[in-house]
Amino acid sequence: MKALQYPNRAARIRVRRDFLRARDGRSAARPGLVVQMVARDPAEGPARAGFTASKKVGNAVQRNRARRRLKEAARQILPLHGLSGTDYVFIARAGTAAREWEALLDDMKSALLSLAAPSRHRQSVKDKPGHG
Repeated sequence: MKALQYPNRAARIRVRRDFLRARDGRSAARPGLVVQMVARDPAEGPARAGFTASKKVGNAVQRNRARRRLKEAARQILPLHGLSGTDYVFIARAGTAAREWEALLDDMKSALLSLAAPSRHRQSVKDKPGHG
């Protein structure tokens, strides 16, 4: 039996190695979630998404609810603001399950947009004019 294919759905990250690789990439934290991003070869296909919630989020019921909310938000937002050939890991925070839905969508959109922007390295104090 062939698996169902859904249009505009990001592939899922399910292997620990891929979660760990995303941990070493860029990240953006918002009140409702943390998003980690690592680029792959764009020829490898569309964006992939992984979801996680630690025990800090709450008991199993709360963690599952937080993950389900992140999955639905990513289903709506990732096709619009995600970069192809990129892995995203969405990490639930303690307030994810109780956060207002529109606020959670805004958090995810904001995080994805900030990660899509070119990275700017901070200048060290010595590199700034007038110092050292």
